[in-house]
Amino acid sequence: MSQEPTLVLNHEKIWQKLRRIAYQLYEFNHEEKEITFVAIEKKGVLLAERIIPILKDISGIEVNLIKLSVDKENPNQNPAWDSDTAALVNRSVILVDDVLNSGKTLIYAARHILDFDIKKLTTVVLVDRMHRRYPIKADFVGLTLSTTMQDHIAVEFKKGDDRVYLV
Repeated sequence: MSQEPTLVLNHEKIWQKLRRIAYQLYEFNHEEKEITFVAIEKKGVLLAERIIPILKDISGIEVNLIKLSVDKENPNQNPAWDSDTAALVNRSVILVDDVLNSGKTLIYAARHILDFDIKKLTTVVLVDRMHRRYPIKADFVGLTLSTTMQDHIAVEFKKGDDRVYLV
């Protein structure tokens, strides 16, 4: 018998957390004139696209967005960047994904970013499940949630109705 999904964060709560993350990012990068978000396809991109306007509004910092596609089955293979990676050089880089589970996707994405001469790297996730198998953490987190290994976090980004479920 399948269990009904449990609503963990509704749209309003998600946006409160995104505003808090944007302010934290601004505090951490207040001396920067320009920063680059590297968002992991697909839901990391949707998350970054929600944080960036808030950050721009409160800070005036110029923000670039680069989308990064990492093969989750073979993460060591060359990643696919959607635009010029020159925006990484000598910049503060913010790596964004929706959920941090084992850390595999985040650590391999960070490894690809570190091929460039960046100024600093910080990580942002909406939900951290705390099931680390890889030595990486999220610097800025919307919600830390203790789950079992059998549980799944489902993040739904729908215009005007974002939600996070425990399935």
